[in-house]
Amino acid sequence: MNGFPALQLECLSNYIAELSLLEYDMLQYAPSLIAASAIFLAQYILAPLRRPWNPTLRQYTLYDPSDLCDCVRALHELCLNSSNSSSLPAIREKYSQHKYKFVATKYCPPTIPLEYFTIK
Repeated sequence: MNGFPALQLECLSNYIAELSLLEYDMLQYAPSLIAASAIFLAQYILAPLRRPWNPTLRQYTLYDPSDLCDCVRALHELCLNSSNSSSLPAIREKYSQHKYKFVATKYCPPTIPLEYFTIK
C-alpha cells in the first residue's frame, strides 16, 4: 500500500513519539496530535517524495495536515537533533537495533516541503 513495510512505519512512528516524551515543550500538544504527527513524519522520512498525509488518515484522526504543522516541525527538530548528538542516547540506541528495524539510523531530510501541510 505505502511502498514500505507496516512494521517499519510502526517502529519509526513509535521512535518519533518516544523522542517527544523527553521534551517538556512537547506537553503543549495533545497525545493524539503527537501520534498523528509522528505518523506524518515517519511516512515523510520513509518516502520523502510522496505526500505523507492522505484522506484515510484524515478520516481516522480528524486532523488536516495543516493542523499537524507545528507539532510535526517540533518532532522533526527532535529527530534531527537526536541523529546529530544527544545527551540522552537511550531511545536512539534502542531503535537502532534489528528488533526495531534500525529506524533510528534512517536518514531524516533536513526540511519538509510546505505543500505537504496543505490539502491536495
